Amino acid sequence: MIFGNHSSVIVSRNDRENIRKFYCDLLGCEITKSEDERDFLRLGDNFYIAFLYGDVPDESAFLRTGRSVWLELKTDHVEEMRRKILGAGVRKLDIPDPHLYFQAPGGQVLRLVGIDEDLAFYEGIGAGPNVAKVKEAVKLKEN
Repeated sequence: MIFGNHSSVIVSRNDRENIRKFYCDLLGCEITKSEDERDFLRLGDNFYIAFLYGDVPDESAFLRTGRSVWLELKTDHVEEMRRKILGAGVRKLDIPDPHLYFQAPGGQVLRLVGIDEDLAFYEGIGAGPNVAKVKEAVKLKEN
């Protein structure tokens, strides 16, 4: 099994403008198709996210806890992109890891890494963040 190159998420209609600003204006996604109830965005050459807009509750408090799937964003310019992302007013998650973890408009949690960075730890190889500290940080945010 592998993860595919397509993702979708149901988000509040109220987030549409912020989603477009963040994903298109900041991250450089292209809207490949837009309809009344959904946007299809392409990130890079081959990753697609469909945002399905509906009347859904704001679950941002839950998502801020870090109890979400973390998707990875890769860039050649980590520090520059970090500044831009944080300047866009996203919610930064306090995860004891050297990478930036944040909640994008619409609720997705992302981790920013370098394109050529050694990410062997995230493949189960080598030393990495202290798991106990990560769990404690998530627990503190829930209380």
